[in-house]
Amino acid sequence: MERRDEFLCGVVEFYGRPWSMEQRKVLFEMQRWGLNTYLYGPKDDLKHRLLWREVYSADEEQLKALVCEAESRGLSFVYALSPGQDIVFSSSSDLTLLKRKLRQVAELGCQAFAILFDDIDHSMCQADTEAFSSFAHAQVSVANEIFRFLGEPPVFLFCPTYCGSLCSPSVSKSPYLLTVGEDLLPGISVIWTSKVISRELSADSLVEVQSVLQRPPLVWDNLHANDYDSRRVFLGPFKGRPPGLQANLRGLLLNPNCEFEANYIPLHTLGSWHKAGKEERERALSAALQDWMNELSQPLQPRQIRPTEHRSSAPSSKHKPSESSDNQYGAHSRPSCTAGPLPACSSQHRKPTAAGREGGAGPLRSEERANGGHSREKVQGKALCAGKGPLNEVQVRLLVGLYYLPHEHGPPAQSLLQDLTWLKANCNFVSANGNGKKTQPQKVEEWRARAGRFLAACDEIAALHGSVVNSVNRAVLYDLYPYVWDLRNTMLVAKAFISWLGRVMSESSSLGSWKNCFHCGASSGAELVGVEAEPWVFKGGLSGEVQMLLPVGTSSELFSHPPPLFPTSRLYNIRPFQHKDKVELYRMVRQLHQRAKGAQDSAMAHPDFIGDCLGASLALCPEYSFVLEDELGVCGCAVGILDVRSFAKRCQATWLPAMRDKYPTRPHGANGHAATKEALLCFHEEQDYPDSLLYHFPSQLRLEALPELVDCSIIRSLLTSLLTALKANSQGVFCEVHPTDRLRLEFLTKLGFLEILRGEARSTEGLILGRLL
Repeated sequence: MERRDEFLCGVVEFYGRPWSMEQRKVLFEMQRWGLNTYLYGPKDDLKHRLLWREVYSADEEQLKALVCEAESRGLSFVYALSPGQDIVFSSSSDLTLLKRKLRQVAELGCQAFAILFDDIDHSMCQADTEAFSSFAHAQVSVANEIFRFLGEPPVFLFCPTYCGSLCSPSVSKSPYLLTVGEDLLPGISVIWTSKVISRELSADSLVEVQSVLQRPPLVWDNLHANDYDSRRVFLGPFKGRPPGLQANLRGLLLNPNCEFEANYIPLHTLGSWHKAGKEERERALSAALQDWMNELSQPLQPRQIRPTEHRSSAPSSKHKPSESSDNQYGAHSRPSCTAGPLPACSSQHRKPTAAGREGGAGPLRSEERANGGHSREKVQGKALCAGKGPLNEVQVRLLVGLYYLPHEHGPPAQSLLQDLTWLKANCNFVSANGNGKKTQPQKVEEWRARAGRFLAACDEIAALHGSVVNSVNRAVLYDLYPYVWDLRNTMLVAKAFISWLGRVMSESSSLGSWKNCFHCGASSGAELVGVEAEPWVFKGGLSGEVQMLLPVGTSSELFSHPPPLFPTSRLYNIRPFQHKDKVELYRMVRQLHQRAKGAQDSAMAHPDFIGDCLGASLALCPEYSFVLEDELGVCGCAVGILDVRSFAKRCQATWLPAMRDKYPTRPHGANGHAATKEALLCFHEEQDYPDSLLYHFPSQLRLEALPELVDCSIIRSLLTSLLTALKANSQGVFCEVHPTDRLRLEFLTKLGFLEILRGEARSTEGLILGRLL
């Protein structure tokens, strides 16, 4: 039997999908860390809240097993009920049903209870208004009667209604709380939450509460709760609550992350806090990290399948990882001098893979087949630095530091944000337009050093992503993967931006005023760090703050990356175009053209022909071109034209005359046919875009990527990298898409592109989509 004076320290199961029996059994082992209480109150258990009047039937045995399991581990199992949404406090029928429900739970062996009146409307129906003098009186009356009915159990918790008007004008003068304190029976403990999510709790802050409630409160602590932000998870330690608080409390229950596997360090350090006579945060965190390392090394399968959380937008038919699929980029590719069709990246055509090419998943690319099955990094020496393998201690500390606490980033996240903020604010020192190189060479050196450190940090996050995917503990993988996936994609764009910024500002002096580059109308994430505000004021955690530091940071649709059905650890890099990439890009677009047009068009008279349709942008506007590469080499590109008007003039003056000499209108050889002749016309016809289009959308883009790419989000990141660069000196961008290419149209529409012009308004059949920056 639980003693009335024993300090209750443990966990609340509240928001999110209810945990499985196996997960709860693992959770009950927390008693070895010094925890002694488990409060059962999942809102997704309909009979806990919505259908609170109904007794358990088929699920009665499962609940009984849960109660017995907790009790056998020495834990106090607290059954919570939330009837406040629709209970009629004065109804004898409702009171009877409430007693029936709790009596059933008591007969299952439960000896501790909680009645929760949080998150409800504080107005009363007419019958209750006539029966009770106040809202508090109604609640207290029901709680007292239930407490007596259950035989005054040693643990009976009452959660008040948290509402600003009910605590007016202050906690100590609130009529609602004063009534609760005066009329609630002494054996009933009151659950209390100071702020929804408190950075710190102090003994002084609880004195007022204890005085008005006339008993030590039990703190319901939301420090690690993450239900309010789908991009945040909190792996950091329990902190900001000195052990001396225990003298002023009935207990403390932690409302944890919705993801079960994310709660190891929070609960481990909570147990250390409960046991410690003095504050030992660093030692407690180190001990928790070491124990979690052992847990991560265990080859555990997911303890609960969560299809709604990790489901991609793919159709219900699923492929095995080794199966091939159709070309995900459609079959309407058509060469164009200044712009081409955007390769669609639709989950309907995504080829799922368990871990990239590990284990031989997926077919060999054509280049690999041509080289006897050898991968391109062996053939061309362009492999990325892979960080694959089980999580080591350095990576686990990095993981915790990146996903730390609601009000506080860990050291690696702090350093990353500080560097990105500084690099943005001081890029003028490396500008070819400025005089920083002459007057402040030390600043130039510092900029380069910080940029190198930032890029290295991005690489560490990419390697961390790969190691999480390859972790033997698949249970941890599937709970943490969406968060690591989101951050990896955001950091790919940030890395591309800093790489582009350092190069383009150093090498070019004709990029415009840069007046809009870093003034996007929104506060940066770094400016919000340290501000005392509720954590949901700024969404996204570290990933969201990095996003807001980028020029296109307010465009949330560009940073939405639903995780794939099958996690992949393939490494990617997005970087500014280099002239040595031309050969690979020409080869790639030729391969794409051949696949789209069929084998009959493979015998083109000149191997550069298809590539030269992309070459004008690479030659005349290289500073707005990005390359996507994976472990096998170059696999995509995003080519931008900052000012289409000036570009067209330069094209007419230099590029097109050279192309007309290189490619006569009439193709040579017997293999020439109608499709080739039509394609040749792109070098002999001027692209004509109306002034009304170029006034609002002065820039143009083209994306190309190999269809073997299994990572749909990487195309989104590639496009976002280009838009981030164009944002510096452009107000809008457009691209051309074939009107029958539904997949590409869908992809662009999701990213904020809208139809501007149709083919009938122009001399070509392409559909023009535009997006303001």
